[in-house]
Amino acid sequence: MQKFILLAFAAILSPFFVASATHGEDAAASSEKKPLQVLLVAGGCCHDYTSQTKILKEGLEERINAKVTVVLSDNTTTRARFDIYESDDWANGYDVVIHDECSADVIEKPYVNRILKQHLDGVPAVNLHCAMHSYRWDDFRQPVKDGADNAGWYEMLGLQSTGHGPKFPIDIKHLDKHPITAGMEDWTTINEELYNNIRVFDGASALIQGVQETPPNKKQLKQDPNAKAKEATAVVAWTNEYGPNKTRIFSTSLGHQNETVADARYMDLVSRGVLWAAGQLDETTASAE
Repeated sequence: MQKFILLAFAAILSPFFVASATHGEDAAASSEKKPLQVLLVAGGCCHDYTSQTKILKEGLEERINAKVTVVLSDNTTTRARFDIYESDDWANGYDVVIHDECSADVIEKPYVNRILKQHLDGVPAVNLHCAMHSYRWDDFRQPVKDGADNAGWYEMLGLQSTGHGPKFPIDIKHLDKHPITAGMEDWTTINEELYNNIRVFDGASALIQGVQETPPNKKQLKQDPNAKAKEATAVVAWTNEYGPNKTRIFSTSLGHQNETVADARYMDLVSRGVLWAAGQLDETTASAE
C-alpha cells in the first residue's frame, strides 16, 4: 500500500518536474539569445558619419546578435561634443561602446575623464579610425608619458597616433594569431589613410600591420626625376587591456572611406572586435565559426 501511494505521488509530481526542466531550458536558451547592447557614438570632422553609422549598424546586426544604438552628432567640426557624455553613468545598460567620433579639439578634462571613467570601471570599447585622433591636448605630437595629464585617452586606446599620410591603398598584413583575426586573409584596401604610431603601450597587442606605398608627387619629381616611392608601415588594428580592471579594448585606425567601412572584410573585423571586447569570442568560438 505504501509503495502504491509513493508511486501515485511521483506520477502527480512528474509533469511538474518536466515542466520545470523545460522552463529552465527555455530560460537558458532565452538568455543565450539575448542581444548585445552596443552603443555607437559618432560624429565630428572629416567623415560621412551619417552614412557610416548606417553601414556599421546594419553590418553589425547582420553578423552578430546585437542591438546597436546610434548617437550621432550633426556637428561636422573637430569640436563635436555629445550630450550623452554629460552624465556620469552614460554607458549604463550597454555591453560595448563603439567610439567613432572625430573630436580632436574637445579638450575639457572633466568631459574626457567622464568618458574614460566608464571604461576604467570595466565597460569594453571598440575604437574606429578618427577616434585615435580625438581628445588630445598639450604636446600630443611627442610620445606621452605614463600617467601624464594628456595621456588618458591614449592609455585607453593602447596606442598613440598623431596623423596620417596621403590616401593610397594599404596592404593589410595579419600578425599574431588571435580570435578576432582567426581565419582572416591579407588584403589590400582602396585609397585609405595610414595612421602613424608614435607610441604603443605595454598592454597593447598588435593584430594587423598596414603597409602603404606612396609614389612621389609632382614637386618631388620636379626636384628629382628619379625619385622613388616611399613605403610606410604602421599597426592598424590592435587590442588593449585598460586600467586596473584590464578592460578589453579593440581598435582599428582603418575606416576613412565609406567603401572601406562597407567592405565585408572590414565589417567582419569590427564585428569580431565587438564580440571579443564583450568576452564572447575566444579560441574555441573563433575556430568554430
